[in-house]
Amino acid sequence: MSKTQVTVFPSSVALAEGVAELFALRAAEAVEERGRFHVALAGGTTPLAAYRRLAASPWADLVPWASVEVFFGDERCVGECDGDRNDAAAREALLLHVPIPPENVHPVPALAPDGAERYEALLRERLAAAAPSIPILDLVLLGLGEDGHTASLFPGHPAAGERERLVVRVDGAPKPPPSRVTFTLPLLNAARAVAFVVSGTGKREALARVLSSDLTLPAACVDPPFGERLFFLDRAAAGTSQGEVTS
Repeated sequence: MSKTQVTVFPSSVALAEGVAELFALRAAEAVEERGRFHVALAGGTTPLAAYRRLAASPWADLVPWASVEVFFGDERCVGECDGDRNDAAAREALLLHVPIPPENVHPVPALAPDGAERYEALLRERLAAAAPSIPILDLVLLGLGEDGHTASLFPGHPAAGERERLVVRVDGAPKPPPSRVTFTLPLLNAARAVAFVVSGTGKREALARVLSSDLTLPAACVDPPFGERLFFLDRAAAGTSQGEVTS
């Protein structure tokens, strides 16, 4: 079982600061230890404040951007310039404002029929992990849906039960757009660290179920056996006072 740590911040502003600090410190550590920092960004609206904070001093100045490689834990099957794309939102909030080489940012070819297969191949190539090895990302940022989904792994959907493929296409997702490409549990659970970023009272029930290991929720199944599982929460999501719990 992973090392799980729950950190509660007093506000959404403080939460964004905490996530930006996490990114910056883990990037510096990874580059010092292994020469590269491989990170997967989360989609949705919650992480955007953290991305904007990361794009500014002091955190942006601490990141060795030339040695950072950015991937995306899931993507919506819409056009490359569509504002609903996770990579478009990340570019606007973060990537256009920091000196990361464009070739180090790896968008998902979500509209390609074989987009999931191509992205899996890219991950294997960039992280030097030929099958059957699983690429080990340094940090994966994740959101949490009110239904307990994370990335684009939804409760009851076949993708949530995938155990072989590392990246799959999702059709018939219960929220728009219905077609997506997503990391699967084997890839998520190989990471050195996964960090759930959760904000707002609407996530409180799902969060409690995840923390109580309700494995009917895909998010609860993200538990890297050799890595860290971090929960970065604001007080509204946690339903408690500021503090930190480690287990």
